[in-house]
Amino acid sequence: MEVNPKPTAEGTLEGKVHRFPVRVYYENTDAGGVVYHADYLCFLERARTDFLRAAGITHALLREEAVPVAFAVRRAEVDFVKPAVLEDLLTIHTAFAEVRGPRFFITQRIQRGDEILVQAELEVACITLEGKAARPPKVLVNALSPFTGGVLKST
Repeated sequence: MEVNPKPTAEGTLEGKVHRFPVRVYYENTDAGGVVYHADYLCFLERARTDFLRAAGITHALLREEAVPVAFAVRRAEVDFVKPAVLEDLLTIHTAFAEVRGPRFFITQRIQRGDEILVQAELEVACITLEGKAARPPKVLVNALSPFTGGVLKST
């Protein structure tokens, strides 16, 4: 299992878990400086994308496959535990728990230091550009195989 202990723009891969830093900017908050609930979903999306990038996969690469593919969130269960505020430095932890056919089961957590702010469980489908379910291409399966079965442990 490859470990990337040095943080990069794509975050850090440690074992089967990806850690991605995010700073809360003014644009992410309401007038009181509290993060909008929808922005957490954007943070989670960015972390999933950069997990793939750190594993060697880009969306452009997936669009160049014989059968070009993309992703669609099919289900998201999100627990908003505590709010993040302006200028917080957050870390998004991402683990690919399981891959079954075209479906990826992903767990994510947003933390401020050791404090859990948001917990999410997602089912993401691999789809054709026409929106139909598709088996993930080998390049994607091979890149993610060292990371599937990841579990987020409590801090």
